[in-house]
Amino acid sequence: MSDYKIEIFVDDQQLHLLNHREIIHTYPVSTAKKGVGSHHGSFRTPTGHFVIAEKIGEHAKSGTIFRARMDQGVWDGCDGDEDLILSRILWLDGVDPSNRNTKERCIYIHGTNHESSLGTPSSCGCVRMANKDIIHLFNHVEPGTPVTIHPPIKPGGKLIFFDCDSTLSSIEGIDELGRARGPATFAKVEALTNAAMNGEIPIQEVFPKRMEIIRPDRALCDKIAQLYLETITPGTEQVITELKQQGWTPIILSGGFAPLIRPLAQHLGIEHIEAVPLVFDDVGNYAGFDANYPTTRNGGKPDIIREWKNALRPSRTMMVGDGISDLESRSETDFFVGYGGVVSRQQVRQKADAWIVEMSELTNFLIL
Repeated sequence: MSDYKIEIFVDDQQLHLLNHREIIHTYPVSTAKKGVGSHHGSFRTPTGHFVIAEKIGEHAKSGTIFRARMDQGVWDGCDGDEDLILSRILWLDGVDPSNRNTKERCIYIHGTNHESSLGTPSSCGCVRMANKDIIHLFNHVEPGTPVTIHPPIKPGGKLIFFDCDSTLSSIEGIDELGRARGPATFAKVEALTNAAMNGEIPIQEVFPKRMEIIRPDRALCDKIAQLYLETITPGTEQVITELKQQGWTPIILSGGFAPLIRPLAQHLGIEHIEAVPLVFDDVGNYAGFDANYPTTRNGGKPDIIREWKNALRPSRTMMVGDGISDLESRSETDFFVGYGGVVSRQQVRQKADAWIVEMSELTNFLIL
């Protein structure tokens, strides 16, 4: 058995290599920007106990790019947003019940093309290291070496969740998809949307009905994505800027569709989107949606907020929205703000901690 052991501390963004109990090397790392978690597709770093399952790239040059763990040549050093896996891979396997899917998730310790961000959480779930450091570490450990990733214990930042439709934008994206299919289709879709937002029909029943009526292709989705940009609610851009200046992390939490919302999020400078994925075939025809995504059902939004709280341990959480599905999140947030600037729903107004009709009014509650 190896005398070495690896310990990774999310709070400190450091990796310690120990020989027996003595720390012999300390390296800066980056764990996930979205915090910690073990769910497949979460883009979060798992915590707990692991072993190195496989070592990959032993004789590769520093800066070698690996895709699907195969050598793709040496990185040319060009800057870019792509999250490259470079130089060496230590593939982790979880040994706790909560992280047994780690190897399946392809969670690695690996070299990165984003060395300037080391020391801050910025990865997509893996543990990033400087390329010289991963090579050094790689040469000291073997398959079976134990690894512990310690979860954060320090309070994190502040999270604010925004509904999108009728909140950040004055449209309901699903209604606009229906409108584009003609008056009869629009009438059916709008009635279903209103029934869901008013709490008259469970959201999980409404979703498949609307999508089978519309069956939106990629071209239609791109058209409605542009409409979101043209219908941003007044004051939203300024509020998002002020929130970020005050240390809040804005997150879009929506029952809408991710491809439609993403350009709006990019325009507003919102990095994180929790919205329903759509699937298209090779020529852009509609091929379905992720029916298991939490926001396609009642109770899904508080579940997502709970995941974020577990992942980042925020010091404060807030939600802003107009619908019943948004109001459900009140149990998981410190403060719920009902927004009535587009649609005023009486039940939301009555049960919200605060009620606003202008987005600029939100700044009155940021220091509560």
